[in-house]
Amino acid sequence: MTLGFIVGKFYPPHHGHKHLINTARAQVDQLIVMVAHHASQKIPGELRKAWLEEIHPDCEIHLVPDELDDDSQQWAEFTVRYLGRSPDVVFTSEDYGHEYARLMGAQHVMVDRNRSDVPISGTAVRSAPLDNLDFLEPCVRAFFVRRVVLIGAESTGKTTLANMLADRWQTTWVPEYGREHWERKVAGLPMSGPLPVWTDEEFVHIANEQQARENLAARSANRVLVCDTNAFATGTWFERYRNHRSLAVDAIGAADKADLYLIPTPDVPFVQDGFRDGESVRSWMHARFVEQLSEGRVNWRQLNGTYAERLQQAENAVTELMSKSWESE
Repeated sequence: MTLGFIVGKFYPPHHGHKHLINTARAQVDQLIVMVAHHASQKIPGELRKAWLEEIHPDCEIHLVPDELDDDSQQWAEFTVRYLGRSPDVVFTSEDYGHEYARLMGAQHVMVDRNRSDVPISGTAVRSAPLDNLDFLEPCVRAFFVRRVVLIGAESTGKTTLANMLADRWQTTWVPEYGREHWERKVAGLPMSGPLPVWTDEEFVHIANEQQARENLAARSANRVLVCDTNAFATGTWFERYRNHRSLAVDAIGAADKADLYLIPTPDVPFVQDGFRDGESVRSWMHARFVEQLSEGRVNWRQLNGTYAERLQQAENAVTELMSKSWESE
């Protein structure tokens, strides 16, 4: 049985790495890929390992701390100790590969050293990830896509703004699942009868589904993903209907990834569409959202004025977000 071996930072994994791994996998019976990570790196090693496991389920992915100097002798000795043997073949795209393999008594196969097959590098991705999304697999792409979330009280233009922002950036947007759930819940009920009550379990379901849809959409979004609410906001809607916080919903919301929150003020005319609570609760909801955003270390902007002015403010905020360097954050 031929054992192949690849080591690298995979910071982050890109299509050049995929080409290297696929080339190696086709030539050996077993392929071990070692991810060397350092605590100073912005993308956790565990996450890079998980990405590679998703992209290459037929390979063994191992995670080790990057504590050695850039010395082939040290890495060769460490590799043999770690594996319990020397690999038969070492695959690299770097000049160190020949000496590293020789020190382990292994064959070396160089793959696309000049990056002519796949013209990308980890450095290029990190310096301009949004310009290099097409070189990333969906799971990695979702990490770098900017997420803009509109939250706030009812009838403040959130959904319209989300749709228009998505059109402006030629990307996708994620509608509010809670409304979809509520419309199904009341479908067929008499208009004059009492409305059904919300249960704790429904909010947990809504938060999970909202987050799942957002994470799925981020895998194919064009540079930015626009979301009409998220699981974090679901926690505040739980508070409004159940009169207390939900640890379960808040735990889901804590896993949200939002680069920018936009919150429209409730000073535009209220429009009743048959599904909304009413105008009386809008001021409280807005104040509660502002309070929570102010308490957290999040990037947020308040939108006010006419609908056209709100759209312009939102576009300006997103443009500012998109101009920021990922490495400098």
